Amino acid sequence: MRSIWNGAISFGLVSIPIKLVNATESHAISFRQIHTEDNGRIRYRKVCELEDREVSQAEIGKGYEDADGTIIPITDDDLSQLPIPTARTIEIVAFVPADRIDPLQMDAAYYLAAGGVPAAKPYVLLREALKRSNKVAITKYALRGRERLGMLRVVGDAIAMHGLLWPDEVRAPEGVAPDTDVTVRDKELDLADALMDTLGEVDLDDLHDEYREALEEVIAAKASGEAPPQVPEPAAGGKVLDLMAALESSVRAARESRGEAVSGGEAEVRALPRKKAPAKKTTATAKKASAAKKSTAKSAAKSAVKSAAKKTTAKKAASRKRSA
Repeated sequence: MRSIWNGAISFGLVSIPIKLVNATESHAISFRQIHTEDNGRIRYRKVCELEDREVSQAEIGKGYEDADGTIIPITDDDLSQLPIPTARTIEIVAFVPADRIDPLQMDAAYYLAAGGVPAAKPYVLLREALKRSNKVAITKYALRGRERLGMLRVVGDAIAMHGLLWPDEVRAPEGVAPDTDVTVRDKELDLADALMDTLGEVDLDDLHDEYREALEEVIAAKASGEAPPQVPEPAAGGKVLDLMAALESSVRAARESRGEAVSGGEAEVRALPRKKAPAKKTTATAKKASAAKKSTAKSAAKSAVKSAAKKTTAKKAASRKRSA
């Protein structure tokens, strides 16, 4: 793995030469911007606004824009010679229990590789000290133009460093929780605990990115001139469910999927009864009354037709007798 930063860990008076390498990689599918009429690539050119010409990467540097618009050039040498101890050093400032670190603070992850044979002994010393203490090391270091906070921990036989956000960079969760008072019953909590216990163990290596797989299928289909796979119909929603029944059903389904024996009858997810609006009742009653009136009218019409037919038959019979 290619290193992105070279320096040393400052562990008291002990200095450990190290190389910083990325611990993660992205497998996300990236897209190019194109002209939709002819699929031509859209490219961005870097142009100097004073000379109105395109410039190469070798001609591009960094600059800070002052409040009055003045540009102050800052070179890589300026950044590497900042008057701070962390310019080329990962300085350990404290050792704390791992649970003291809020996961919200965690940022990018790196591996620290020993920088040569002389670094092996102090590297292993720090690794074993972290293991035995069950603590993590809080560090300060400079990377990509700013000083950062970090955390060292042991991963396998290596030391990993997690970049941490500064405490004032994490927002307070104000206005996020529901405003209304909600009461949760003990039985509901018991079922939630049972569901958590059932779903609690999973091999993370079995989890995969289904979105990326589906996107790959779409790309492969379009590349071969075939129709993309059909999107499955979403499950019907919008029903107000009985929370207890939903939890019971979830626990039962999770246990069955793991091949565990399930006792008792089948739990069903029941829709909570909805109150019908008075207007709907009036409408329904009116419909019933209208249907009844129509039925009565039809019966009356049928009776009238039958009566008229009988009268016509009687008249014809009387006429025949007279003729005879």
